[in-house]
Amino acid sequence: MPKQSPRLLSRQHAATYCGVSLETFDDYRRRGIVPDPVDGTARWDIKLIDQWLDRASGIVSDMATPLDEWRTQRDG
Repeated sequence: MPKQSPRLLSRQHAATYCGVSLETFDDYRRRGIVPDPVDGTARWDIKLIDQWLDRASGIVSDMATPLDEWRTQRDG
């Protein structure tokens, strides 16, 4: 049976996955550029990170994404 990658990533793994240093990831987080960890955890949802990276890369979807919903909730 193939090993499945975890969906939730630690802060360090999330930064590595994004290809940035931990300091840069923390800066992006403080500035609201990357989503916060899943409520009640210190883990980031890889799907939410993928959606953020898609948007940052110019890949746009017509559908509202969980990232859009997160930003709407965050910004009120």
